[in-house]
Order: sequence, then C-alpha cells, then structure tokens
Amino acid sequence: RESFSTMDNEEVARVAWLPIRSDLGHTLLHLGVSLRHGQPEDDQLRPRSRSESFQAPYVVDTGVFSADSIDMGGLEAYYRRGPVLIGSEVFVQNVDSASTGNPGFNGGEVFVTWNVTGETRPYKPAGGYFLAVSPSRPVGKGGPGAIELVLRYSDIDLDAGTLRGGRFKRITPMVNWHLSDNIRLEFAYGYGEHARFDLTGKTRFFTMRTQFTL
Repeated sequence: RESFSTMDNEEVARVAWLPIRSDLGHTLLHLGVSLRHGQPEDDQLRPRSRSESFQAPYVVDTGVFSADSIDMGGLEAYYRRGPVLIGSEVFVQNVDSASTGNPGFNGGEVFVTWNVTGETRPYKPAGGYFLAVSPSRPVGKGGPGAIELVLRYSDIDLDAGTLRGGRFKRITPMVNWHLSDNIRLEFAYGYGEHARFDLTGKTRFFTMRTQFTL
C-alpha cells in the first residue's frame, strides 16, 4: 500500500474503448469507465480538495467521519481531431457510513484544448491515456515551440447526507507554451465560486509555472 493512500485495502478496475481509431495520429474517440471499492484506513474518511492551486487551503472539506467502505464509479470521454482535443471526466462516490446518512459525492471536469501551432497530442493505446505535447519546431532549433490554448471547467460537491463539505466550481482559461519536449511554461487565470455553510464566495487566480522534465 502506498504511503499516501487513505485506504486499508482497495480494488480498482478501468476499461477503455476506442470506437474511432482509424488514424491514431489524427482522429480518435476514447470512452472509458472505472470502478473502485475500498475500505478506509482506521474506518475513517475525509474527502476534501484544494482550489486546484497547490498553495491554497482546502476549500471543500467534510472533516473526518466514520466509514465502513466506499464505492466509486467514473466515466471518461475524449475526442481528438488533429490539434483539437475535447475531454470530460465525471465521478460519483457512495460511502457506507450510517452515522452520516450514507452520503454520495460527485465531481468532474470538461475541457477543450487547441494547439495553435498544429501539433496533435499523442495517445498511448496500451494505457489508454494521452501523452505530453511534443513541439514539431522546438525553440532550441529556431522554431516557435508548441502553443496550446486551454479552457477548462471543474465542479466538486461534498454536500451529502449530514455532511456539509461544500461545493466548488472553477473555470480556467490557460496558455501552455511547450518550448521543447522537456520545458513548458504555463500561464493560467482561474475564476472560482465556493459555497459552504450557507455562505458563498468568489476567488480569482493568476498562475505562472515553469516545468522541467528529464
């Protein structure tokens, strides 16, 4: 068991299907479903999430409560046509917790990306996932690199049963500049809405990140 796991034991399954894959290098449709069953460590659970910013505090948090087991289901769909990729993932988690009314939580995201410079994001059929963008003309070789525009919406709701963990929604326009296969610059703006304990709030985020990979 991983040191960061919150489960004493768990079973996980994921299946992906490509109904459109006539040309893996251009047009592709990925559909997937995942299932997870687990027994929380010490029979206690605490679903929570930050505002998609590592340094931010937890904006939705149920607090610790007793739970015998969890069952989670997820659906995923991605459509890629050349430089454009549209995707969405949603999940539902049901918790066996009589003391809190057996709550059910949900969340998900939907996004669209466009590589202005024409690159197609690679896909790995063996694992059923997309790889990083590889610029066709890296900056180090005199090119512009790969410029990727992203628009993403996410939503998580932890109000269920007797628990009031809160709900958080965020929309994020983003620009990714892939200078090479190893260097990426990210510029993002985020607008979030938070509701908890009959209070609502709005937050704006401005983020710039430099990523290096070996």
